[in-house]
Amino acid sequence: MSQNKLDTWKQKIREKRKNTPFRQYLKEVASWKPFSFYKNGGMVTRYAPEGRVKNIVSIQNFNEMRDNLPQREYDNGKDFFDNFSSLFFDIPFGNLIHFNTNENAEYADAVFTGKNVYLSNTIGIDAENIYYSVLCYDKVVNIFNSFMVMNKSQNVYQSSAINNGYNIFYSKFISDSSDIWFSTNLIGCRECIFCDALQNKKFFIENQEYSENEYKKKKEEILREKEKFLAYFQGLTKKAINYGTKNSTGNVIYFCENVENGFYFTRLKDGRNVGCGHGTNGSNDFYDCLDVGVNSKDFYAVMGAGENSDNIYCSAEIGRSSHIFYSYFLESCSFCLGCVGLKNKHFCIFNKQYSKEEWHKKADEIFSSMERENILGNFFPGTLNPFYFNDSIAYFLDNSFSQDEIQKEGYLWRKDAIKVDIPEGAEVVRTTPPARSSLPPQSRVIDGEFLDFYQAFDSNGNWQINPEILKKVIQDSKGNFYKIIKPEYDFLIKYALPLPNLHWFERIKLCVKN
Repeated sequence: MSQNKLDTWKQKIREKRKNTPFRQYLKEVASWKPFSFYKNGGMVTRYAPEGRVKNIVSIQNFNEMRDNLPQREYDNGKDFFDNFSSLFFDIPFGNLIHFNTNENAEYADAVFTGKNVYLSNTIGIDAENIYYSVLCYDKVVNIFNSFMVMNKSQNVYQSSAINNGYNIFYSKFISDSSDIWFSTNLIGCRECIFCDALQNKKFFIENQEYSENEYKKKKEEILREKEKFLAYFQGLTKKAINYGTKNSTGNVIYFCENVENGFYFTRLKDGRNVGCGHGTNGSNDFYDCLDVGVNSKDFYAVMGAGENSDNIYCSAEIGRSSHIFYSYFLESCSFCLGCVGLKNKHFCIFNKQYSKEEWHKKADEIFSSMERENILGNFFPGTLNPFYFNDSIAYFLDNSFSQDEIQKEGYLWRKDAIKVDIPEGAEVVRTTPPARSSLPPQSRVIDGEFLDFYQAFDSNGNWQINPEILKKVIQDSKGNFYKIIKPEYDFLIKYALPLPNLHWFERIKLCVKN
């Protein structure tokens, strides 16, 4: 098969993916972006503990065996996805996915050049000190409980869609701004509270301008109401204002041209059904894609790819690669079809090395059989998806998917609460006392400790949090358990913020809702 023949197959895949209904795109592609973490194989991992991924190893062990991963000959008696399944579920997967070199990120997933990252997902490009957050990259620092923070942003707490922001708290859709609280849709602003749809303003509260002295006085009064902070954030109901766009539709899209059904995306020309990404001026042609961008182009049905990549088709978790088809977790590869876990490999099919001429001939045969079976251009079926659907971004974006619908198509669905190991003898602190009426008569004297016991203003009017909270396990109103870690405690003290009263997973969910 010549390059011209390969281009013909690429074009057929492109034509199919350009017509995908949005809900189908979410179900097929976005469901490959998990948000949660589980105990599986004795490790913290991205993979659902349902038995689909049976061989889980540490990231270090995976990297050591990466040059000798299982491979397969293509079995013409089976369709493509049956062949792929045979290889995919035989791979010893790393418990989490890490690209490039990372530091102190053992409990974070999809990290690419990150430092001090904890219980977070899709973090990189020199990101540092990132906690309980998703999709934060490009030299961002000190980010907590946030979603889609990028471009040199610093000191961001419980916020979403922040671009080049500094000291941003409980806010959404903020660009090139600083010292912002409880606000939405601000560009080039500083010192704003309860504001929406402003540009190049300072010392504004509820879109009304104040003198600097008046503003500071009112700000001090507002920021004393710690118990209202989360409610203020939940009350941010204004939709994002798309700006810098041309001939584009979607939500939270900036500097895009000819984009349909975009969401949480910046700087893209030509695309459809595309979300959660940050392109550059050269990024173009993304269709049915999620978590993509950064100096890349020509992606079709792709989840998680970028860093100078091009011509990626029906694949997930691909970095610095080109001409990749139906593959998972490849780094610095080219001309790979049906491959899993490879790094620095070229002209491979089902992880087996071929010459350039052999590869083109074999790939042509496989694509021809896929076309005859009417599956060319289809994404991986639900039976191959190793993640819980209701813990993926697909479900966060559209919770109309029912358990019955999803399981009928072979996807996994988490039915039980995520299990958390509570250390023996740990002291549990509740976020709120249970309603007395919900307790049996003999138990209506409520005892135990509650979160508010550990935070208050001192006699000098300074906000204090008792460091003893670092030794406790906290239980929120839904019964979820979590802890406060030292970097989080230090940040809360520095910016006089209240202790979070929701599990970190629920905090991220609030950020995604729009």
